[in-house]
Amino acid sequence: MMNRFVALLALLPLVAPVTAQPILRYPEEKHLSNVRQLTFGGDNAEAYWSFDSKMVSFQSNNKKWGLGCDQIFYMPVDGLDLSDGHMPTLISTGKGRTTCAFFMPNGKSILYASTHLGGEACPPEPERRPGGKYLWPIYDSYDIFIADLNGKMIKRLTDTPGYDAEATVSPKKDKIVFTSTRNGDLDLYVMNIDGSNVKQITHELGYDGGAFFSPDGSKIVFRASRFSTEEEKQEYRENLKNGLVAPTSMEIFVCNVDGSNLRQVTKLGKANWAPFYHPSGKKIIFSSNHKGTRGFEFNLFMINEDGTGLEQITYDKVFDSFAMFSPDGKKLVFSSNRNNQGTRDTNLFVADWVE
Repeated sequence: MMNRFVALLALLPLVAPVTAQPILRYPEEKHLSNVRQLTFGGDNAEAYWSFDSKMVSFQSNNKKWGLGCDQIFYMPVDGLDLSDGHMPTLISTGKGRTTCAFFMPNGKSILYASTHLGGEACPPEPERRPGGKYLWPIYDSYDIFIADLNGKMIKRLTDTPGYDAEATVSPKKDKIVFTSTRNGDLDLYVMNIDGSNVKQITHELGYDGGAFFSPDGSKIVFRASRFSTEEEKQEYRENLKNGLVAPTSMEIFVCNVDGSNLRQVTKLGKANWAPFYHPSGKKIIFSSNHKGTRGFEFNLFMINEDGTGLEQITYDKVFDSFAMFSPDGKKLVFSSNRNNQGTRDTNLFVADWVE
């Protein structure tokens, strides 16, 4: 979650071959049926369901909607046609950059992270250096807010110095997990649904983020970077001092909601991220480029919580990610470069899930 992913989406088409892909579902995608395209232009990502499985919140930078960088929207999964350029309901302020929206349990408000208090303009992207590592920006002006479905700000949940973002809500409707740099590192924290009782739950050096609760609310799955040498640790620290992080080496981890019983799920190498629990609570779907030869070929995979039974779910030639099962377990929403008619667009798709 966060702007780091949308920055990656913007990069991928620059290095990927631009070819027409007039397809909604590939023949190998046996777990997907009735695939429908929800958005039609720009970079659309991080679509997350409402608790009643009827709506999704998401972020977009669609230039046709007058956007300079990512803003937060929501739409019903059925009944809203965006193919004619229609714009869905804007939830964020339209100022600064936003990321990581998630419906609150009441279905009448959405929490998201925004930099708008740090300035009305879109914050600058990190400069891409020839031959240098791809880096994500970690804006210290991000805080977490709640707005109603008309975009009216209701509450600010975080106000500590540094980056606060990537917030999601427990299916038990009692807690929020998020990533923060308030301790000088990128760690996971949980708080009550009203923003009280904040507790740190990860403590090891590295980027811990993109966290989601298990269906029963007892566990948390997330992506993390870890280091085997002092040189790697020092490089991470130096990047973080400059508000940057390298996302090219990450694995999937799980822990209990209090941070105990931390364990690594994947050991695939390259970038494994955007994890989400299967409705059974025993498997995890995630995005990975570990089978790609050029670094940008991301597909969805599923793995047992104990790290066994790896299975490929999607087969796009460029990018599939941000998968989330609907709370009723019947559907999957995800982002993909499929069917973009040879453009650089990343759109949202929803499919019926087939076991």
